[in-house]
Amino acid sequence: MAVSAAAVGLLTAGVASPASGQEAERRVAAVSAVKEVREVGTGPLATVGGVAIAATADSGTREIAQASPQAVTATANLCGTGYYLQYAEQLPTAEQRLGTIFTYQKNVAPWSTCAIFDNNTGTTKWMKLKLCPNSLSGTCAVDEGNFSQYAGPVRLTDGWCSRVTALMKNTSSSSTYLINRQFTITCN
Repeated sequence: MAVSAAAVGLLTAGVASPASGQEAERRVAAVSAVKEVREVGTGPLATVGGVAIAATADSGTREIAQASPQAVTATANLCGTGYYLQYAEQLPTAEQRLGTIFTYQKNVAPWSTCAIFDNNTGTTKWMKLKLCPNSLSGTCAVDEGNFSQYAGPVRLTDGWCSRVTALMKNTSSSSTYLINRQFTITCN
């Protein structure tokens, strides 16, 4: 079955194509949600605000990217050229968003990873962002301190399957974390 480039882009972006006979308006809305489709590295990727979104990005990442294209563009610019958005999560929850973690990866060897921890509180908080390689011999990249905007960027060369830690407290001496999130970046 042949699939058009626009349909591939919609499926890659997690947007279902309307079935035959559905309203044309729905099709236009779905197409406008995905800004463009282009080949990057291994396959077609949707872009938001000029930033490529990984084909393996989950639906939550795609929703954050669509809702906050300026944040995706700004954090991608901090990482540099050639990166695509792999993962985004609002922390501690989407409803109580105090911070947003963004991870970006390059789709060419040595598959560099970059992470940024956005402070969404509007006030200075103690933050720590740590990106550790998936090997015993590698060294973690860390940025910590008092930040009003973001922690990072932190980068790893050959950073596939890296472990990310994002911490936020009111002050470094606080015993209570506002955010305490650890996860492993999806391996492609």
